[in-house]
Amino acid sequence: MKKIMYREAIASALAEEMRRDEKVFVMGEDVAITGGVFKATKGLLDEFGPARVRNTPLSEWAIAGVATGAAMCGARPVAEIMHVDFIGCCFDIILNQMSKMCYKTNGKVNVPIVLRTQGGRGRSNGCTQSQSLEALFTQVPGLKVVMPSTPYDAKGLLKTAIRDNNPVVFIEHKGLYQTKGEVPEQEYTIPLGKADIKRYGKDVTIISYSKSVLVALDAAKELEAKGIDVEVLDLRSLVPLDWDAITESVTKTGRVIICHEAAERGGYGAEIAAQIADKLFDELDAPVVRVCGANIPVPNATLPEIESAPTVKKLVDAAMRICKGGARNG
Repeated sequence: MKKIMYREAIASALAEEMRRDEKVFVMGEDVAITGGVFKATKGLLDEFGPARVRNTPLSEWAIAGVATGAAMCGARPVAEIMHVDFIGCCFDIILNQMSKMCYKTNGKVNVPIVLRTQGGRGRSNGCTQSQSLEALFTQVPGLKVVMPSTPYDAKGLLKTAIRDNNPVVFIEHKGLYQTKGEVPEQEYTIPLGKADIKRYGKDVTIISYSKSVLVALDAAKELEAKGIDVEVLDLRSLVPLDWDAITESVTKTGRVIICHEAAERGGYGAEIAAQIADKLFDELDAPVVRVCGANIPVPNATLPEIESAPTVKKLVDAAMRICKGGARNG
């Protein structure tokens, strides 16, 4: 095991899959010479050349359209949309073509695309380059949606996504690229739809994904000092969703906080909360609580930007509130 940065884990996964399968190629704005805005494709051009590491025009519509056509013809493109905020430029292709082609052809045509994109706040990039729009994709049948929180998860999940015969939207938080974590030197993959318990606990479950997992882990440390034992469940992929892992954790703790950076209104946390209420109501000792982004455009100024997102303090306060009756078993 060696420690590498999140962005290095992405580049490593891409390189390994390109060596394994010559049908895999990378395309997007500035992905070649510069290695992309976040350097997640750095070094690929030197090894694989311009035929398989392709700079594209500044047109998200063209990127999505060409990737869809290439996948329909047997290639396995990994197409980068520089910021998830720009996804609206190509949403017709994603909504009506990429995600529906297999269904419309009765399984005769697969569309094995990985649509890599970057979301999230923390860099003071303003309201049009800091959004978290994952819930939009989860509402589109035919798409898989992945949001890893660690370098280990990013590499293993990306390799699996590239091998999948369905379109996968792979969202990387821009605030994670320089975080470090241990990654095996030998090859490995992680199945989609398999959540991971990042911290075991018995009093309350925090369900999260992407960078919010790190916030949840920091909050769990503070809560431990206050006598509250927190379990942190990292979903890793939103579609498919690991409902078994949610069921097991909620049944154990009886209390749930759902944490994500996207706006609370209509966010993916609302879907999780609704499913818990529908299927696990009798297991709950307290109402499900959401700690999410504010329902406002992401501020550009640093302090308001931070305060508009989930924070350790907000999670600690929420846990203290729903655990005021004490631990479930004593």
